[in-house]
Amino acid sequence: QVQLVESGGGLVQTGGSLRLSCAASGSVLSIESMGWYRQSPGKRRELVATIDSTGTSNYADSVRSRFTISGDISKRTIDLRMNSLKPEDTGVYYCHANKILMAIRSGITLENDSWGQGTRVTVSS
Repeated sequence: QVQLVESGGGLVQTGGSLRLSCAASGSVLSIESMGWYRQSPGKRRELVATIDSTGTSNYADSVRSRFTISGDISKRTIDLRMNSLKPEDTGVYYCHANKILMAIRSGITLENDSWGQGTRVTVSS
């Protein structure tokens, strides 16, 4: 199965910046899209940003003017550059991959999606 590993989380003051990275590993043949989701205490996980294999990106309205997603799906990596961070950005950020074709010994299998373990972002007031 594909494994997603996130990095770059940490503690930052309001107005600061962080860069998150995610790398997919395994016998991956292709990925339709990858993205970032976040979850704050007491809230449901929400979409932050996604990018597909053509480079088309999508953002939540709350982060559109401040965050930038980038990466190379063919290299199985994505980044999230977060600027002008606010306390409400605090949460655990999860990397996600959608529609993953994997090479296995017996042929090819499709994984609907996969989640990383998450990296924590804390923005102090």
